Amino acid sequence: MARILSLFRPQPFLGLLGRRNPTFCNMSIDSQARETFRAAVEAVQPDTVVRQSIERNGDSVVIDGRRLTLSHNLHLVGFGKAVLGMAAEVERILGDHLVRGVISVPHGIQQTLQQHGKSHLLLEADSRIKVMEGAKHNLPDDDSLKAAEGIKQLATDLTEKDLLLVLISGGGSALLPAPIPPISLQEKLDVTRRLAAAGATIQELNTVRRALSLLKGGGLAHHAHPAQVVSLILSDVIGDPLDLIASGPTVTCEMWPEEVLSILERHKLLSSMPASVTQVLARQSPRWKENDKHSDSPGEALNAVIGSNTVALTCAGRRVRELGFRPVVLSPGVCGNVRLVSRLYGLLARFACSREEPPPEIAAEVLRLGPEVGVESWDLCRTMQVLGEGRAEGWGATCVLAGGEPTVELTGKGRGGRNQELALRVGLELRGLELPPQGPVFLSGGTDGQDGPTEAAGAVTDAGLYDEARAQELDIDSFLSNNDSYTFFSRLSAGERLLVPGLTCTNVMDVHVLLIPAIPIKIS
Repeated sequence: MARILSLFRPQPFLGLLGRRNPTFCNMSIDSQARETFRAAVEAVQPDTVVRQSIERNGDSVVIDGRRLTLSHNLHLVGFGKAVLGMAAEVERILGDHLVRGVISVPHGIQQTLQQHGKSHLLLEADSRIKVMEGAKHNLPDDDSLKAAEGIKQLATDLTEKDLLLVLISGGGSALLPAPIPPISLQEKLDVTRRLAAAGATIQELNTVRRALSLLKGGGLAHHAHPAQVVSLILSDVIGDPLDLIASGPTVTCEMWPEEVLSILERHKLLSSMPASVTQVLARQSPRWKENDKHSDSPGEALNAVIGSNTVALTCAGRRVRELGFRPVVLSPGVCGNVRLVSRLYGLLARFACSREEPPPEIAAEVLRLGPEVGVESWDLCRTMQVLGEGRAEGWGATCVLAGGEPTVELTGKGRGGRNQELALRVGLELRGLELPPQGPVFLSGGTDGQDGPTEAAGAVTDAGLYDEARAQELDIDSFLSNNDSYTFFSRLSAGERLLVPGLTCTNVMDVHVLLIPAIPIKIS
């Protein structure tokens, strides 16, 4: 521990802070937190990430370092909540070589984008891309099943001269349901629901889901073989694992019926499976054998993650430099219970805001919490070193940036989501520190603009939250026990702490912003 804590002794500060942008000079620290979140969301807009990932040069295009030849051979498919905007930008850039396309998008999204003035994310009236809406309430339905059939047919018709561009974003799994015949969509849904209710892990659920699907787990790439397949992916999964984003339709994945059968047996469901599921799992041949056009070659694809939580945090870091803060990215993979995550942020704030050398117990507890919230010890040490430099040398303000998807333990029936509950709990952890602008501010927001079934994406909080709630006769504990963070923040000071960005058109999980102002110090 002595070696670790030595990292936090004063060390020479070699980096230079960026100059403050005059536009932001008069902002409150609350507004600066909101501006940082806005910059993160702006960086992962569907049209922006596509534009930055495609380099057009005459009749060729470079994607992820690979040069591809265009000769009126481009076909496009897509599925996900952000895919409509991605497709519109692809057509603007490569439309002269586009033959046709099919995309599966959420029900009502075209009308919603039009109503919110987001027409730049809509296709032109003469587009060669067919838009199919489905998956009401983010659940596979007959409409999304028809869209998946259209996507599969387009892929199956391709030849070795064709290039298939696949657009994938969060929500893509529900928009691309294609159970292996004779399994029906309802039967497949029932199997996964029963597994979830039995306590199956997410890995087990994905294994079974892929094994019963024609297109997931590399199935789409197989059906497109021998065409060249390139996927542009906007990730909404911690760590950006290609096989988990929309269940990996362009990522080759070995399927072993024995493994699926053992999962069902482990959860005591094997004997009650529909006859169709049992029939499919009894087959020895590949699950996509009905595609007789090609051999059993799985088909190789170029998979490029073009937008992610890491991208959002990187751009947020650039913005906070303009605001006068030194950014440090803790991790894009924060997870675990919000109680533990809020404790971590509270400890980091106390470590950074201490006017004297902070007690070693703070650093020790931070390192102990790390594994429980998905953060590596090295990242915690690095972050505390930056915070220690800022505190010890007094050179200025710091911003801790992080992202991910913490979880909430449901004990009540209130309204809210993980971001609002995290902000509420962090506010309690900050109690006793100074108020802004001398004290820290914390923001937690979902980049999709919605936190649970509410209009808010999250909330902004500080050390004054407890006293502010008490003065307005709001019992924080009762709101927390009922998971009613949205109602709490709505009632607190007329909702001014809520983060309500409106329709964001993207989703790369959550963004956490901890702003630490310059702290007057006393070093003995």
